[in-house]
Amino acid sequence: MPIYEYACDACKHKFEKFQSVSAKPITECPKCKKKAAKRLISASTFHLKGGGWFKEGYSKTQSKASGDSKAPAVSSTSPSS
Repeated sequence: MPIYEYACDACKHKFEKFQSVSAKPITECPKCKKKAAKRLISASTFHLKGGGWFKEGYSKTQSKASGDSKAPAVSSTSPSS
């Protein structure tokens, strides 16, 4: 279950709440009991760890391991006329 951040517009109290994704946002502040709480948009703590496509999928070592076929080099010089 994700943790959602809330802030009360009336008393400026900030708090967090464990809620399911399908749960409705909280509107009542636990401190002042007014219906002024709003869900905040906060930074995600999503982090990929370990191996897998993200870490190794686009690395130089994988392209070497997949085969030795190399594209022909393109000359950057233009022919002189």
